[in-house]
Amino acid sequence: MTQIVLGAAVSVAVSGRRIGPRKAALLGAGLGTLPDLDVLVRHGDAVSDFILHRGWSHSLLVHAVVTPLIAEAAMRAFSGLREHRVTAYLTVFLCLATHALLDAMTVYGTRLLWPLDDTPYGVGSIFIIDPLYTLPLAVATVWALLRRDWSPRVGRVTAVALALSTLYLGWSLVAQQIVDGKARQALANAGLNAEKILATPMPFNTLFWRTIAIDGSRYYNVYQPLFAETDAAQIHVHPRLAETGPCLDMVPSGAAVAAFSKGYYRTFIDESGFRIADLRMGVTPSFVFDFRVASAEGDTWKTIMPERVRNARSAAGDIGWLLNGISGGSMIRPAEAASILDPSAPLLAALPETQSCG
Repeated sequence: MTQIVLGAAVSVAVSGRRIGPRKAALLGAGLGTLPDLDVLVRHGDAVSDFILHRGWSHSLLVHAVVTPLIAEAAMRAFSGLREHRVTAYLTVFLCLATHALLDAMTVYGTRLLWPLDDTPYGVGSIFIIDPLYTLPLAVATVWALLRRDWSPRVGRVTAVALALSTLYLGWSLVAQQIVDGKARQALANAGLNAEKILATPMPFNTLFWRTIAIDGSRYYNVYQPLFAETDAAQIHVHPRLAETGPCLDMVPSGAAVAAFSKGYYRTFIDESGFRIADLRMGVTPSFVFDFRVASAEGDTWKTIMPERVRNARSAAGDIGWLLNGISGGSMIRPAEAASILDPSAPLLAALPETQSCG
């Protein structure tokens, strides 16, 4: 939905004057969905499908290459663009590029510069669905669809919508830095170390945040409302590495998830085998991307075809807890109550960062 209305608004702003707001909105909505058609491509296993999404189809370089092909087709489909090649090219490229750039603002990796750079960029300052970002664009899109002919008012509504949504993205970056600083202070006050930390907003808002802090074989979930005092942060301590799991270097699909997650991963063992999950998406223990990648054979581990483990999207009490956090409250998450930091209790035992490969 968000990418559809973003593409529609961008298209109306660039080409609405030439082909009319309704046609421009429809054109942009279609262009805005094109990069995500890569989900239809299968890469051979569940882990590859996960890490290769938002790959070549989200590259700004690929967008520049395909723009002439798509723009020339658009010029034939819309007579108002036939004498305005620059407008057609700009419409196509900007609709594709803004899709990729918005995706890169979420925590999921987006390969913006493939094939020159295979880095999956993910700022993580905005949740994948945020009504406050989408609403202005949706209003502008509906406004455009209801009007066949261009008018200055259509232009103003679209410009305001794009400005508001862009300012909101800027606000999310500011909020992320505020939360990052508060989380670091909360961890320091608790006497905890962190090798790396990542602040991401909780679903549908930028007022309640989770910071993931990696500390060797432990990780901390730090939950805090944006405008609350530092001492209101709720710190939960969790084990990050399975004690008897295989070396990730010996499990290629597990190593791929670890690399894609930029180190924000957890390994654990269940009755069916060895699993690895990306900590950045979902909340403990309901990880969105969780894969079983090895099975036990006596005292050894055997690599298997990766299987995605489907977890519940939320736990009991999460909705009330989320609303409480958005409103600035300090309610402890019921699903993680047992892991709340107790300053008087010893921390979980430390384990090696990776299991021995010997």
